[in-house]
Amino acid sequence: MDDTLSELGEQDGWKVDGFAARVHYRGADDYYSIEYYHPSQCVLYWKVKGDGDVAVPVGRGTVPGPLRERVRMDLTEAGIDPDVESRSL
Repeated sequence: MDDTLSELGEQDGWKVDGFAARVHYRGADDYYSIEYYHPSQCVLYWKVKGDGDVAVPVGRGTVPGPLRERVRMDLTEAGIDPDVESRSL
């Protein structure tokens, strides 16, 4: 495993699974699952519905700014370029 991925797994709430890391956040009334994929250096946002059984991918423009900033801070702390957060797929 890459050191930066391990470091991301040390950030609050992040869990590493293979070549990816995931964290779950709750906003005012919304739940999100955020995934970072190391091989492609990208971040995906998923809005979680109901009991967590359903998640749909959402565009960055729909994700609250403070949540995006938190993800960028976590990436920075792990030694990952925070600009990957805004990278288009």
